[in-house]
Amino acid sequence: MSEAKVPVSSQAAPTQRERKPRVQPLRIAIFGFGTVGSSVARILVESKPAGLELTHVFNRGVERKRVDWAPESVVWSEDAEAVLASDVDVIVELAGGLDPAGEWVRRALEAGKSVITANKKLIAFHGVELERLAAAKGGHLKYGAAVAGGIPVIPAIEQGLAGDRIQRIEGILNGTCNFILSKMEEGAEYATVLDQAQQRGYAEADPTEDVGGFDARSKLAILMRLALRVAVDPEEIVPQPITTISAVDFSYARDLSCTIRQVARAEKSGGEVSATVGPMLVDLRSPLAWSRGTENMVILSGHYGGDVVFSGHGAGGQPTAVAVVSDLLALAHGSQRVEIPSTPGRVGGEFEVPHYIRFLVDDRPGIVAAITGALAKEEINIRAIVQKPGYPQHALPFVVTVEPCKSSALKRALASIHTMDCMREEPLDLQMLE
Repeated sequence: MSEAKVPVSSQAAPTQRERKPRVQPLRIAIFGFGTVGSSVARILVESKPAGLELTHVFNRGVERKRVDWAPESVVWSEDAEAVLASDVDVIVELAGGLDPAGEWVRRALEAGKSVITANKKLIAFHGVELERLAAAKGGHLKYGAAVAGGIPVIPAIEQGLAGDRIQRIEGILNGTCNFILSKMEEGAEYATVLDQAQQRGYAEADPTEDVGGFDARSKLAILMRLALRVAVDPEEIVPQPITTISAVDFSYARDLSCTIRQVARAEKSGGEVSATVGPMLVDLRSPLAWSRGTENMVILSGHYGGDVVFSGHGAGGQPTAVAVVSDLLALAHGSQRVEIPSTPGRVGGEFEVPHYIRFLVDDRPGIVAAITGALAKEEINIRAIVQKPGYPQHALPFVVTVEPCKSSALKRALASIHTMDCMREEPLDLQMLE
Protein backbone atom coordinates (compact mmCIF):
# COMPACT_ATOMS: atom_id res chain seq x y z
CA MET A 1 0.00 0.00 0.00
CA SER A 2 1.47 3.36 -0.98
CA GLU A 3 1.74 6.02 1.70
CA ALA A 4 -0.58 9.01 1.28
CA LYS A 5 1.22 12.28 0.64
CA VAL A 6 0.01 15.44 2.35
CA PRO A 7 1.06 18.62 0.56
CA VAL A 8 2.87 21.09 2.80
CA SER A 9 3.05 24.77 1.94
CA SER A 10 6.43 26.46 1.96
CA GLN A 11 5.22 28.70 4.78
CA ALA A 12 3.26 26.44 7.11
CA ALA A 13 1.03 28.08 9.69
CA PRO A 14 2.58 28.12 13.17
CA THR A 15 1.42 25.42 15.53
CA GLN A 16 -0.34 26.23 18.78
CA ARG A 17 2.95 25.63 20.63
CA GLU A 18 4.85 27.96 18.29
CA ARG A 19 2.45 30.87 18.66
CA LYS A 20 3.92 33.50 20.93
CA PRO A 21 1.73 34.88 23.67
CA ARG A 22 1.04 38.59 23.70
CA VAL A 23 3.76 40.28 25.76
CA GLN A 24 1.97 43.54 26.54
CA PRO A 25 -1.42 43.44 28.30
CA LEU A 26 -4.47 44.71 26.45
CA ARG A 27 -4.99 48.37 27.28
CA ILE A 28 -8.68 48.85 28.10
CA ALA A 29 -10.90 51.93 28.04
CA ILE A 30 -14.33 51.77 29.64
CA PHE A 31 -16.99 54.00 28.05
CA GLY A 32 -19.76 54.46 30.64
CA PHE A 33 -18.98 54.11 34.34
CA GLY A 34 -22.41 53.19 35.64
CA THR A 35 -23.49 50.02 37.41
CA VAL A 36 -21.93 47.65 34.88
CA GLY A 37 -18.90 49.81 34.03
CA SER A 38 -17.87 50.21 37.65
CA SER A 39 -18.35 46.45 38.22
CA VAL A 40 -16.09 45.68 35.24
CA ALA A 41 -13.45 48.04 36.64
CA ARG A 42 -13.75 46.46 40.09
CA ILE A 43 -13.10 42.96 38.67
CA LEU A 44 -10.12 44.20 36.66
CA VAL A 45 -8.63 45.94 39.71
CA GLU A 46 -9.35 43.29 42.33
CA SER A 47 -8.81 40.08 40.34
CA LYS A 48 -6.02 41.43 38.12
CA PRO A 49 -6.79 39.03 35.22
CA ALA A 50 -3.62 38.20 33.29
CA GLY A 51 -3.22 40.17 30.09
CA LEU A 52 -5.68 42.97 30.93
CA GLU A 53 -4.94 46.52 32.06
CA LEU A 54 -7.52 49.24 32.73
CA THR A 55 -6.02 52.48 31.40
CA HIS A 56 -8.94 54.86 30.65
CA VAL A 57 -12.44 55.64 31.88
CA PHE A 58 -14.73 57.89 29.84
CA ASN A 59 -17.94 59.34 31.22
CA ARG A 60 -19.78 62.63 31.03
CA GLY A 61 -19.20 64.54 34.27
CA VAL A 62 -16.43 62.09 35.01
CA GLU A 63 -15.26 63.80 38.21
CA ARG A 64 -18.35 62.60 40.05
CA LYS A 65 -17.53 59.04 38.94
CA ARG A 66 -13.98 58.85 40.30
CA VAL A 67 -13.29 56.08 42.79
CA ASP A 68 -10.40 55.80 45.20
CA TRP A 69 -9.86 52.09 44.59
CA ALA A 70 -8.79 52.52 40.94
CA PRO A 71 -5.05 52.68 40.16
CA GLU A 72 -3.60 56.19 39.93
CA SER A 73 -2.45 55.36 36.39
CA VAL A 74 -6.06 55.27 35.10
CA VAL A 75 -6.93 58.30 32.97
CA TRP A 76 -10.39 59.73 33.76
CA SER A 77 -11.76 61.65 30.80
CA GLU A 78 -14.80 63.52 29.48
CA ASP A 79 -13.27 63.64 26.00
CA ALA A 80 -14.40 60.67 23.93
CA GLU A 81 -12.31 61.80 20.96
CA ALA A 82 -9.13 61.82 23.02
CA VAL A 83 -9.74 58.33 24.39
CA LEU A 84 -10.56 56.94 20.94
CA ALA A 85 -7.35 58.50 19.59
CA SER A 86 -5.23 57.09 22.42
CA ASP A 87 -3.20 53.88 22.36
CA VAL A 88 -5.90 51.75 23.97
CA ASP A 89 -6.43 48.34 22.37
CA VAL A 90 -10.04 47.69 23.44
CA ILE A 91 -13.04 49.94 23.94
CA VAL A 92 -15.56 48.51 26.42
CA GLU A 93 -18.81 50.29 25.51
CA LEU A 94 -21.31 50.22 28.38
CA ALA A 95 -23.18 53.48 27.83
CA GLY A 96 -26.03 51.78 25.94
CA GLY A 97 -28.43 53.05 23.27
CA LEU A 98 -27.88 53.69 19.59
CA ASP A 99 -26.28 57.14 19.78
CA PRO A 100 -23.68 58.32 20.57
CA ALA A 101 -22.59 54.80 21.57
CA GLY A 102 -22.93 53.57 17.99
CA GLU A 103 -20.63 56.31 16.73
CA TRP A 104 -17.99 55.48 19.37
CA VAL A 105 -18.09 51.81 18.43
CA ARG A 106 -17.77 52.55 14.70
CA ARG A 107 -14.87 54.97 15.30
CA ALA A 108 -13.05 52.40 17.41
CA LEU A 109 -13.51 49.61 14.86
CA GLU A 110 -12.45 51.92 11.99
CA ALA A 111 -9.22 52.53 13.89
CA GLY A 112 -8.56 48.79 14.11
CA LYS A 113 -9.37 48.58 17.82
CA SER A 114 -11.50 45.83 19.29
CA VAL A 115 -14.83 46.50 21.00
CA ILE A 116 -16.57 44.69 23.84
CA THR A 117 -20.16 45.77 24.46
CA ALA A 118 -23.28 44.86 26.43
CA ASN A 119 -25.38 47.08 24.14
CA LYS A 120 -28.19 44.77 22.98
CA LYS A 121 -30.01 47.50 21.06
CA LEU A 122 -26.94 48.42 19.03
CA ILE A 123 -26.13 44.78 18.25
CA ALA A 124 -29.76 43.93 17.43
CA PHE A 125 -30.10 46.76 14.92
CA HIS A 126 -26.53 47.08 13.58
CA GLY A 127 -24.66 43.93 14.60
CA VAL A 128 -24.15 42.55 11.08
CA GLU A 129 -22.76 45.85 9.80
CA LEU A 130 -20.44 46.27 12.80
CA GLU A 131 -19.11 42.71 12.59
CA ARG A 132 -18.24 43.26 8.94
CA LEU A 133 -16.45 46.47 9.84
CA ALA A 134 -14.47 44.73 12.59
CA ALA A 135 -13.43 41.95 10.20
CA ALA A 136 -12.37 44.43 7.52
CA LYS A 137 -10.23 46.48 9.91
CA GLY A 138 -8.64 43.60 11.80
CA GLY A 139 -10.37 44.11 15.14
CA HIS A 140 -12.89 42.09 17.09
CA LEU A 141 -16.46 42.78 18.19
CA LYS A 142 -17.66 40.76 21.16
CA TYR A 143 -21.02 41.07 22.90
CA GLY A 144 -21.45 38.07 25.19
CA ALA A 145 -22.97 40.40 27.81
CA ALA A 146 -25.69 41.70 25.47
CA VAL A 147 -28.06 38.79 26.16
CA ALA A 148 -28.89 37.21 29.54
CA GLY A 149 -26.27 39.07 31.57
CA GLY A 150 -23.81 36.64 33.12
CA ILE A 151 -25.26 33.52 31.45
CA PRO A 152 -22.87 32.44 28.65
CA VAL A 153 -25.58 31.89 26.04
CA ILE A 154 -23.83 33.62 23.14
CA PRO A 155 -20.47 31.82 23.57
CA ALA A 156 -22.40 28.55 23.86
CA ILE A 157 -24.21 29.18 20.57
CA GLU A 158 -21.02 30.26 18.80
CA GLN A 159 -19.00 27.25 19.91
CA GLY A 160 -20.75 24.63 22.03
CA LEU A 161 -23.84 24.33 19.81
CA ALA A 162 -22.30 25.21 16.45
CA GLY A 163 -22.70 21.61 15.29
CA ASP A 164 -26.46 21.54 15.81
CA ARG A 165 -29.30 23.12 13.85
CA ILE A 166 -31.29 25.21 16.31
CA GLN A 167 -34.97 25.30 15.43
CA ARG A 168 -36.62 27.09 18.34
CA ILE A 169 -35.77 29.65 21.03
CA GLU A 170 -37.80 30.26 24.19
CA GLY A 171 -36.55 32.43 26.98
CA ILE A 172 -37.00 34.84 29.85
CA LEU A 173 -34.66 37.61 28.74
CA ASN A 174 -35.57 40.56 30.96
CA GLY A 175 -34.78 40.40 34.66
CA THR A 176 -36.92 43.43 35.49
CA CYS A 177 -40.10 41.84 34.11
CA ASN A 178 -39.29 38.52 35.73
CA PHE A 179 -38.87 40.26 39.09
CA ILE A 180 -42.19 42.08 38.70
CA LEU A 181 -44.20 39.07 37.53
CA SER A 182 -42.78 36.63 40.08
CA LYS A 183 -43.64 39.12 42.86
CA MET A 184 -47.14 39.54 41.44
CA GLU A 185 -47.45 35.75 41.48
CA GLU A 186 -46.94 35.99 45.25
CA GLY A 187 -49.79 38.51 45.52
CA ALA A 188 -48.13 41.93 45.12
CA GLU A 189 -49.62 44.69 42.97
CA TYR A 190 -47.88 45.83 39.78
CA ALA A 191 -47.33 49.46 40.87
CA THR A 192 -45.83 48.41 44.22
CA VAL A 193 -43.43 45.93 42.67
CA LEU A 194 -42.38 48.35 39.93
CA ASP A 195 -41.48 50.87 42.63
CA GLN A 196 -39.40 48.20 44.40
CA ALA A 197 -37.63 47.35 41.14
CA GLN A 198 -36.77 51.00 40.56
CA GLN A 199 -35.48 51.43 44.11
CA ARG A 200 -33.24 48.37 43.72
CA GLY A 201 -31.89 49.56 40.38
CA TYR A 202 -33.55 46.80 38.35
CA ALA A 203 -35.79 49.24 36.47
CA GLU A 204 -35.19 52.70 35.03
CA ALA A 205 -37.22 55.76 36.00
CA ASP A 206 -38.97 55.25 32.65
CA PRO A 207 -39.44 51.45 32.57
CA THR A 208 -40.96 51.30 29.07
CA GLU A 209 -38.02 49.48 27.46
CA ASP A 210 -38.37 46.67 30.00
CA VAL A 211 -42.11 46.37 30.72
CA GLY A 212 -43.03 47.16 27.11
CA GLY A 213 -40.98 44.21 25.85
CA PHE A 214 -38.52 46.25 23.75
CA ASP A 215 -35.44 45.16 25.71
CA ALA A 216 -36.32 41.47 25.33
CA ARG A 217 -37.11 42.05 21.66
CA SER A 218 -33.57 43.27 20.97
CA LYS A 219 -32.10 40.28 22.76
CA LEU A 220 -34.36 37.88 20.86
CA ALA A 221 -33.27 39.40 17.53
CA ILE A 222 -29.62 38.76 18.45
CA LEU A 223 -30.34 35.15 19.41
CA MET A 224 -32.28 34.63 16.19
CA ARG A 225 -29.30 35.73 14.10
CA LEU A 226 -26.86 33.53 16.00
CA ALA A 227 -29.01 30.47 16.73
CA LEU A 228 -31.58 30.36 13.91
CA ARG A 229 -29.11 31.93 11.44
CA VAL A 230 -31.68 34.49 10.28
CA ALA A 231 -31.17 38.26 10.55
CA VAL A 232 -34.44 40.12 11.09
CA ASP A 233 -35.36 43.74 11.65
CA PRO A 234 -36.23 43.90 15.37
CA GLU A 235 -39.08 46.27 14.52
CA GLU A 236 -40.89 43.34 12.89
CA ILE A 237 -41.21 41.68 16.29
CA VAL A 238 -44.24 43.31 17.91
CA PRO A 239 -43.95 43.10 21.71
CA GLN A 240 -46.86 42.92 24.16
CA PRO A 241 -46.43 44.83 27.46
CA ILE A 242 -46.78 43.19 30.87
CA THR A 243 -48.74 46.23 32.09
CA THR A 244 -52.02 44.56 31.05
CA ILE A 245 -51.54 41.74 33.59
CA SER A 246 -53.46 41.98 36.86
CA ALA A 247 -53.86 39.91 40.04
CA VAL A 248 -56.96 38.19 38.65
CA ASP A 249 -54.86 36.75 35.79
CA PHE A 250 -52.52 35.05 38.24
CA SER A 251 -55.55 33.68 40.09
CA TYR A 252 -56.97 32.19 36.92
CA ALA A 253 -53.50 30.97 35.86
CA ARG A 254 -53.17 28.99 39.10
CA ASP A 255 -56.51 27.31 38.38
CA LEU A 256 -55.05 26.26 35.03
CA SER A 257 -51.83 24.93 36.68
CA CYS A 258 -49.87 27.77 35.14
CA THR A 259 -48.08 30.98 36.02
CA ILE A 260 -47.32 34.07 33.93
CA ARG A 261 -43.90 35.12 32.65
CA GLN A 262 -42.63 37.49 29.97
CA VAL A 263 -41.38 35.08 27.31
CA ALA A 264 -39.44 35.76 24.12
CA ARG A 265 -39.83 33.02 21.55
CA ALA A 266 -38.82 32.43 17.95
CA GLU A 267 -39.05 29.52 15.56
CA LYS A 268 -37.88 28.68 12.08
CA SER A 269 -40.01 26.07 10.36
CA GLY A 270 -40.77 25.28 6.75
CA GLY A 271 -38.93 28.38 5.56
CA GLU A 272 -41.04 30.66 7.76
CA VAL A 273 -39.85 32.65 10.76
CA SER A 274 -42.09 33.35 13.75
CA ALA A 275 -41.15 35.58 16.68
CA THR A 276 -42.94 37.27 19.56
CA VAL A 277 -42.33 38.79 22.99
CA GLY A 278 -44.89 39.20 25.73
CA PRO A 279 -46.51 37.82 28.88
CA MET A 280 -47.57 34.20 28.43
CA LEU A 281 -49.13 31.45 30.50
CA VAL A 282 -46.42 28.94 31.35
CA ASP A 283 -47.17 25.44 32.64
CA LEU A 284 -45.89 25.03 36.19
CA ARG A 285 -43.91 21.98 35.04
CA SER A 286 -41.93 24.07 32.55
CA PRO A 287 -38.40 25.24 33.47
CA LEU A 288 -39.55 28.75 32.52
CA ALA A 289 -41.94 28.70 35.49
CA TRP A 290 -39.05 28.03 37.87
CA SER A 291 -37.22 31.25 36.94
CA ARG A 292 -37.83 33.83 39.67
CA GLY A 293 -36.62 37.29 40.65
CA THR A 294 -34.10 38.74 38.22
CA GLU A 295 -33.11 35.36 36.84
CA ASN A 296 -32.99 34.77 33.09
CA MET A 297 -33.50 31.49 31.28
CA VAL A 298 -32.97 30.44 27.66
CA ILE A 299 -34.09 27.14 26.13
CA LEU A 300 -32.59 26.29 22.74
CA SER A 301 -34.14 23.36 20.87
CA GLY A 302 -31.81 21.67 18.39
CA HIS A 303 -32.60 19.25 15.59
CA TYR A 304 -29.93 16.82 16.78
CA GLY A 305 -29.17 17.71 20.40
CA GLY A 306 -32.68 18.42 21.67
CA ASP A 307 -33.34 21.01 24.36
CA VAL A 308 -30.51 22.82 26.14
CA VAL A 309 -31.38 25.07 29.09
CA PHE A 310 -29.32 28.03 30.32
CA SER A 311 -30.27 29.69 33.59
CA GLY A 312 -28.80 32.26 35.95
CA HIS A 313 -28.74 35.90 36.97
CA GLY A 314 -29.54 38.05 33.96
CA ALA A 315 -29.67 41.49 35.56
CA GLY A 316 -27.32 43.49 37.74
CA GLY A 317 -23.86 44.94 37.42
CA GLN A 318 -21.77 42.02 38.59
CA PRO A 319 -23.25 39.17 36.46
CA THR A 320 -23.07 41.37 33.34
CA ALA A 321 -19.54 42.48 34.23
CA VAL A 322 -18.47 38.82 34.44
CA ALA A 323 -19.56 38.35 30.82
CA VAL A 324 -17.69 41.50 29.75
CA VAL A 325 -14.46 40.45 31.46
CA SER A 326 -14.80 36.96 29.99
CA ASP A 327 -14.92 38.51 26.52
CA LEU A 328 -11.83 40.57 27.38
CA LEU A 329 -9.95 37.47 28.53
CA ALA A 330 -10.91 35.68 25.31
CA LEU A 331 -9.32 38.53 23.36
CA ALA A 332 -6.20 38.55 25.54
CA HIS A 333 -5.72 34.84 24.93
CA GLY A 334 -5.96 35.06 21.15
CA SER A 335 -9.62 34.32 20.57
CA GLN A 336 -10.38 33.75 16.90
CA ARG A 337 -13.27 35.50 15.23
CA VAL A 338 -16.33 33.25 15.14
CA GLU A 339 -18.13 33.71 11.84
CA ILE A 340 -21.74 32.59 11.96
CA PRO A 341 -23.43 32.97 8.56
CA SER A 342 -26.96 34.29 8.57
CA THR A 343 -29.44 35.20 5.89
CA PRO A 344 -31.82 38.16 5.92
CA GLY A 345 -35.36 37.16 6.81
CA ARG A 346 -38.77 38.51 7.67
CA VAL A 347 -40.99 37.67 10.59
CA GLY A 348 -44.04 36.36 8.78
CA GLY A 349 -44.91 33.03 10.33
CA GLU A 350 -47.47 32.45 13.07
CA PHE A 351 -47.38 30.37 16.22
CA GLU A 352 -50.24 27.91 16.37
CA VAL A 353 -50.72 27.51 20.13
CA PRO A 354 -53.52 27.55 22.72
CA HIS A 355 -54.57 30.96 24.06
CA TYR A 356 -55.84 32.35 27.35
CA ILE A 357 -58.42 35.13 26.87
CA ARG A 358 -59.67 37.18 29.80
CA PHE A 359 -62.83 39.25 29.35
CA LEU A 360 -64.19 41.98 31.64
CA VAL A 361 -67.92 42.45 31.05
CA ASP A 362 -71.07 44.07 32.29
CA ASP A 363 -72.80 40.75 32.83
CA ARG A 364 -76.03 39.94 31.02
CA PRO A 365 -77.58 36.92 29.24
CA GLY A 366 -76.14 35.80 25.91
CA ILE A 367 -72.52 36.96 26.35
CA VAL A 368 -70.98 33.48 26.24
CA ALA A 369 -73.06 32.54 23.21
CA ALA A 370 -71.92 35.67 21.36
CA ILE A 371 -68.26 35.00 22.18
CA THR A 372 -68.59 31.35 21.18
CA GLY A 373 -70.15 32.39 17.87
CA ALA A 374 -67.38 34.86 17.05
CA LEU A 375 -64.73 32.23 17.76
CA ALA A 376 -66.60 29.57 15.78
CA LYS A 377 -66.74 31.91 12.78
CA GLU A 378 -62.92 31.76 12.69
CA GLU A 379 -62.99 27.98 13.28
CA ILE A 380 -61.49 28.33 16.76
CA ASN A 381 -62.45 25.64 19.27
CA ILE A 382 -63.04 26.47 22.92
CA ARG A 383 -61.09 24.41 25.45
CA ALA A 384 -62.58 25.72 28.71
CA ILE A 385 -64.61 28.57 30.24
CA VAL A 386 -63.65 29.56 33.79
CA GLN A 387 -65.49 32.08 35.98
CA LYS A 388 -64.62 32.84 39.59
CA PRO A 389 -67.31 33.93 42.04
CA GLY A 390 -67.16 37.08 44.13
CA TYR A 391 -66.83 39.77 41.45
CA PRO A 392 -69.42 42.52 40.80
CA GLN A 393 -71.86 41.93 37.98
CA HIS A 394 -70.99 45.24 36.29
CA ALA A 395 -67.26 44.34 36.13
CA LEU A 396 -67.13 40.58 35.88
CA PRO A 397 -63.87 38.93 34.75
CA PHE A 398 -63.99 35.48 33.21
CA VAL A 399 -61.63 33.41 31.09
CA VAL A 400 -61.96 31.41 27.91
CA THR A 401 -59.11 29.14 26.80
CA VAL A 402 -59.02 27.97 23.20
CA GLU A 403 -57.36 25.13 21.35
CA PRO A 404 -54.25 25.84 19.23
CA CYS A 405 -55.09 28.38 16.55
CA LYS A 406 -53.43 30.96 14.36
CA SER A 407 -52.90 34.33 16.05
CA SER A 408 -54.33 36.17 13.02
CA ALA A 409 -57.63 34.26 13.23
CA LEU A 410 -57.94 34.91 16.96
CA LYS A 411 -57.14 38.59 16.44
CA ARG A 412 -60.03 38.89 13.99
CA ALA A 413 -62.41 37.14 16.38
CA LEU A 414 -61.38 39.35 19.32
CA ALA A 415 -61.76 42.52 17.24
CA SER A 416 -65.37 41.52 16.60
CA ILE A 417 -65.97 40.60 20.26
CA HIS A 418 -64.51 43.90 21.46
CA THR A 419 -67.31 45.78 19.69
CA MET A 420 -69.96 44.15 21.92
CA ASP A 421 -71.48 46.81 24.18
CA CYS A 422 -71.12 44.59 27.26
CA MET A 423 -67.29 44.70 27.06
CA ARG A 424 -65.75 46.93 29.74
CA GLU A 425 -62.26 46.80 28.25
CA GLU A 426 -60.33 45.16 25.44
CA PRO A 427 -59.99 41.38 25.93
CA LEU A 428 -56.58 40.23 27.19
CA ASP A 429 -55.07 37.56 24.94
CA LEU A 430 -52.05 35.56 26.13
CA GLN A 431 -50.36 32.64 24.42
CA MET A 432 -50.14 29.43 26.45
CA LEU A 433 -46.88 27.46 26.45
CA GLU A 434 -47.51 23.77 27.00
